Formats: sequence, C-alpha cells, structure tokens
Amino acid sequence: MAKFTKVIKILKRAAATAGISDTAIAPLLVVARTIDGTFFVRIGSGAVRQFRGFRVQHNNWRGPYKGGIRYHEHVSRDEVMTLAFLMTIKNAVVDIPFGGSKAGVIFDPKQYNQSDLENITRAFTRLIEPVIGPERDIPAPDINTNAQTMLWVLGEYAKIHGGSQQEHYAVVTGKPLDHGGSQGRGQATGFGGAVILDQLCDLVCRKKPQDTSVAIQGFGNVGAHLARELDDRGYKVVAVAERDGGILYDDGLDVSATFRAHVRKEMLKKTCYCKDRQCHLGDCKIIGAKEILKSDVDILIPAALENQITKENARDIKAKVVLEMANGGIDPAAEKILLQRGITVVPDVLANAGGVTVSYFEWLQNRRGQRWSEQKVLSELTKTMKRAFQVVWQASKKYKTDLRTAAYLVALKRLVRYHKDNA
Repeated sequence: MAKFTKVIKILKRAAATAGISDTAIAPLLVVARTIDGTFFVRIGSGAVRQFRGFRVQHNNWRGPYKGGIRYHEHVSRDEVMTLAFLMTIKNAVVDIPFGGSKAGVIFDPKQYNQSDLENITRAFTRLIEPVIGPERDIPAPDINTNAQTMLWVLGEYAKIHGGSQQEHYAVVTGKPLDHGGSQGRGQATGFGGAVILDQLCDLVCRKKPQDTSVAIQGFGNVGAHLARELDDRGYKVVAVAERDGGILYDDGLDVSATFRAHVRKEMLKKTCYCKDRQCHLGDCKIIGAKEILKSDVDILIPAALENQITKENARDIKAKVVLEMANGGIDPAAEKILLQRGITVVPDVLANAGGVTVSYFEWLQNRRGQRWSEQKVLSELTKTMKRAFQVVWQASKKYKTDLRTAAYLVALKRLVRYHKDNA
C-alpha cells in the first residue's frame, strides 16, 4: 500500500490547505470497489496459463469510472489503486464528468503472440464485464495496450451483451478510427502537455521558445508526440532517451527525422539528426535513460515510467522546470527537494491530462453519433487544458502552495462540492 499511502498524504495536505474537513474527504481515502481475480487462457502452444488481473474503481461522484488497462509483469494491486485514485483527481482537475478507475494484468506481453494477447484480453474482459459499461466504467489503453486491445474488449463486451459493436462503442475509448475512435487521440497526451508548458512559460520562462532547451526521458507515444509538438512550437529539443539510451545535441535535434527513425524501429542511441546542419553519429553525445535527467537544460520532461526522479538524484536536476508527463514520475521526497531548490514542478494530474480529455471527447462522439474533425478535437483540447492550467495556477497563488497541492486542491473542491450538491 506504499504508493497509495503517498498520494493520500498529498490529498490530506491539499485538504488542510483549503480547510476541507476530514469528514468531507473520508470517502476519497478508500476505493469503492476492487475486482481481483484469476482467469485461465489456453495459449498457442496448447498450454493453459493462469493470469491475475485487477480492476479498481476509486470514485464516481462526478460521473462514470474512467481509466486504462495496463499489461506488465510487475503491476500490483497497490499500483492500480494508486492510478485509479490519480484518475479521479486528474478528471476533476480538467473538469470532465468522469470518476477514476484503472486495471492491470500481471504478465509480460512481449512473451506472447497476437493471438494469445487477444485471448488474454477477452478473458480479462469477461472477468471485469459485470462492472464496466458506457455509464458505469469506461476502459482505455495504458502501458502495453493499444487501440487493438480496446477493439478486443469492445468485441467481447458486444458478444456478451448482444447487438453490433457500433451499439457499444462508448464502452471503451482509444479505439481505432474506423471503429468509433477519435481524431487526435494518438497525440492527445503529448499535445496537452505542450499546451500546459506554453501556458507556464508565458509566466515563468525568461527565454523565447527557440532559446529554451528541453530534454525528454521516454520516446514512446507520449514522449515522441510531445517532442514533435514542442518542436513545432519552436522549442529547442536537445535530448531524448528511451530505456536503452538516447542522444544529446546541444544546438537542437532534428525532431522530425528522429521521430521517423523511431518509427522505423531504430534505436535512439544509434541516430543523430541535428536541426542546424547535416551531422553524424559522433556529433551527438550518447546518454543513458537515467543520465538524461541530469541534463543542463531549461525544461526536463520525464515521460517514461514512474519514480524516475528520486531523493537520490533530485539534487542533480539542473532544469528550472520539470513537466511530469509520466504518472508518478517524481517521488514525493524528491519533489520536496526540487521545490526547495526553486524548481517549478508541473504535476502529472495536470501535465498528462490531455489523453483522458480526448477520451472524453471520443465517448461524447460515440454517445451522440458524431464525428469530430482533428481540428475541432485539438481546439477543444487546447481550451480545456488552458482553462485547467489557469485554475490550478490561480489556486497556487491564492494558497501560496506548489502546483501539485494546488491541482489536488482544485480537484478536491470540485469533488466535495459535487458530492454535497448531489447527495
């Protein structure tokens, strides 16, 4: 319960800052429901394997539960509880009418073929089917799951409930475009993070974007799209890294060329594309996934796994701003050190909320039988993220507190007010 305990401490701190009573927040200190079960799947080799999976529903005061499904060999009940809680907070921060949930299945998906993954997904869907639905709990992709995974969930749900898949589109988000998915969903998290960074830099950055250096740890869906978006907005992306390493070039990387190499499955540390000139591999410095965190840059963006900035390396951070795109990317003890050093930290519940915001747009489109253009999706996303940032920023100034406490405080006020008004 260590991870869950840590976020609850932040919640209590925010409540105390805002003068919200212990009684009012008591229901938020526990989860509403946990599905914790085992299921069996016959895999391609003919063997029958046992799997364990969770679906945790934290709170639904403001609307249906909402949260992703992750596949990972080290996922735990405590982790899923924590992520479900964070979804409740995140959805309230950006003011969309969802609660928070999360799911995890304990296995390494890299050890299974596509057919096995489909069978595992369908079996897990049967386990959680009694508690999901368009007005109950709406899954989405997360670590090691994608649009195809959601299509399997949709297919199994439709098979159980009858009718066409189209009738049940709203049961999951993050679907393929031709099966009820939304334009803009793929880049939504990164795009939203760029909007937040723009808003922050208008207030605290002393340089123009082209002179503002950025390092990004993580070059998956979130990190890669964020790098492209920041590059389009004129920021100087000087370093990117993934699990097995990355590259640094002080005068700025050619992000588009680096992205194309990534799509071709080239290892980042074996590429070197420079923005200002033709360059060779030797012109870029090869750096490790942990080393990038110590880069001498203006903005550091952890966009990979949780717990990357710890109390052990927090004093090595040179950036003036840390944009936490990874859920739980910064340990609370580390954040305390960063704040003491005058570093601005933008928390995950604000920074990476673009993904769930566009999931909400997808759900809306499915419920209304609409198809929004990418321009409309990104326009609405921009407005939502700007509005959320301004509310959190103003709360941080009013209560003289950091942005994470302010974000939790904003979420808490909305949750408690809604619960009181609708009790």
